Amino acid sequence: MAKTRTATVRPATRRQTAPAKAAARKTTRYWSGRVTKESRALDLEEGVFTLKDPKRIAASLKRSAEQSQRRKAEPYRSALSMLVFYINRAGNNLSAERRSTLERAKAELRKQFGRE
Repeated sequence: MAKTRTATVRPATRRQTAPAKAAARKTTRYWSGRVTKESRALDLEEGVFTLKDPKRIAASLKRSAEQSQRRKAEPYRSALSMLVFYINRAGNNLSAERRSTLERAKAELRKQFGRE
């Protein structure tokens, strides 16, 4: 006697990955937003990027980078990375005047670290 095979029909299931991704997106949409909120790379002075004087911005970043025990690179790279990250994160929302101030702060940071 020959056995006949019967097909088992499985109920249609939804993929489980879609809801998980949606839930993760609600907290932060971009990785840069998460970095801004959660990063403990440097303890920056409150309002450092709103200062008007590029020398004060550079001095504050330098002080923070040199005092930090959690940075992964040398102080100069850490300070410059934080400044560049802020400029890139602000994107088109920065006015030309503000961008110019922050770009001058980059040049000042190079001077203060003796890299110029």
